[in-house]
Amino acid sequence: MASPIDLEPPNSLSSSAPSFAIRPNNNNNNNHHNNNSFLRSISTKEPLNFSEQYPYSPPRLSTSALPSSTYSQPSNPRLSFTLNNPSTKSVDEDHPDFHQTSYRCISSVLKKDGQILSVAVSNSLVYTGSQANLIRVWKLPEFTECDHLKTRASSMVVSLQVSNDMIYAAYADCKIRVWRRTWEGVIKHVRVATIPKVGSYVRSYISGRDKMMKHMGPISSLAINISDDILYSASLDKTVKVWRISDLKCIETIQAHNDPINDIVVGDDGVLYTASDDAMVRVWRRNFCSGDRPHSLTVTLPAKCSPVKTLALTTDGGVLYGGCSDGYIHYWLKGWFSGQLQYGGALLGHTHAVMCLASVANYLVSGSADSTCRVWFREQQDCQHVCVAILQGHRGPIRCVAAFPRLVNEENEDGCTVCTGSLDGVLKMWCVRRTSISDKGKGSSQNACEYFEIA
Repeated sequence: MASPIDLEPPNSLSSSAPSFAIRPNNNNNNNHHNNNSFLRSISTKEPLNFSEQYPYSPPRLSTSALPSSTYSQPSNPRLSFTLNNPSTKSVDEDHPDFHQTSYRCISSVLKKDGQILSVAVSNSLVYTGSQANLIRVWKLPEFTECDHLKTRASSMVVSLQVSNDMIYAAYADCKIRVWRRTWEGVIKHVRVATIPKVGSYVRSYISGRDKMMKHMGPISSLAINISDDILYSASLDKTVKVWRISDLKCIETIQAHNDPINDIVVGDDGVLYTASDDAMVRVWRRNFCSGDRPHSLTVTLPAKCSPVKTLALTTDGGVLYGGCSDGYIHYWLKGWFSGQLQYGGALLGHTHAVMCLASVANYLVSGSADSTCRVWFREQQDCQHVCVAILQGHRGPIRCVAAFPRLVNEENEDGCTVCTGSLDGVLKMWCVRRTSISDKGKGSSQNACEYFEIA
């Protein structure tokens, strides 16, 4: 999922339409420590150059600097370092477990939509939301545009979720719009609802039952719990709202954090994870016997002292990742017997804020404000991580990323397909292959782009 950053009006759109930017602290403080730490996002009206804001690498963690907490934590958490050249041999090529990773950009598209802010993948379709109030639909594997969704609202699409042929899109005007996908001959999308419904919001406000049914700040993230018929929306207003999908009513408001919430994810077991600028990840469980406030806080996971901008959860729910403003990716492991999350370590490599994460199979993909995307491979036995690819080509911060298994798998080969969207307005598709030593000569050239489309 992607993390929110701050809003500024784009030059090419209406002055009321916000745009995304990261802004450092403007406080004139000569303290060296303050000048070398990533600060929380704040609203700005001025266009900014990302490379000038973060010209340094984040300070390196030490095990003694890791925060103490109420949850169990191993005495020696791992710090996973990456190689400058992902293709450098980390083990002997004669070793039976040696793999070689190759990657290439198979498609790069630039539309007149401004910044690419959100992406979602479902049933061989890729949905991308942009600054220009437009959701484009791309068909795989040819990666051609097959439809587009547009509303009258003049606000950007900041988050997307797709489930059971339903598309949920969060806009910067604090509303969620819903489409239904049909497959009758050709792919079509029909607009079915807007959340919250205007009539329900007005009636609730007049009666005083829930004056905060609507978010008071921009929505930053969406998550869906299909088994419980629940849609979650997180906002910079520090709350998470719980919507019943069947009737699109707000059934609960969770006062989740003391600072803006940047991202949320939900596991198959119904556990909700929230990440905030307060440098915390919180874990929530739903208790159906608790009346109007069924979600309760079970544990708080501190992430040192850096705002947590994005989250990702493995398919089995065994590993939780949190990308932070200081460039680190912290991860927590679920205990086999206790089921409790334990701190596992941090992944180092990005030099700027980690803005988005995606997990598929044994791969983690991270996008950063340093304009690079890193692909990490996780060993199943000891959960160690190795950076197997650094995807370079964007000229702006990578705002959103999606990852899914390779469309065509060959024998003795592993890998994933990655879709990246950047604030430079370019959408890229990457193919990452991890081939055994016996097939290493069959890999394609790294970082080679098949075509570039401008429209």
